[in-house]
Amino acid sequence: MCYEHSFKGCSGVGYFLGFVGTVIYYISTATTFSMGFVGFLKALVWPGFLIYEIFKFLGI
Repeated sequence: MCYEHSFKGCSGVGYFLGFVGTVIYYISTATTFSMGFVGFLKALVWPGFLIYEIFKFLGI
């Protein structure tokens, strides 16, 4: 039996939960439809924002 692909979906679940959380946050704080749409687009790329802020915090 080959188990090399047994944990492949784990990161997808984490990304999906992060995506749902950021969509809920951005849409709940949006005051207009266009801000909600921009929030949805931001939610698609939230890992990039996270890594950027971590690097900025670490001074890299």
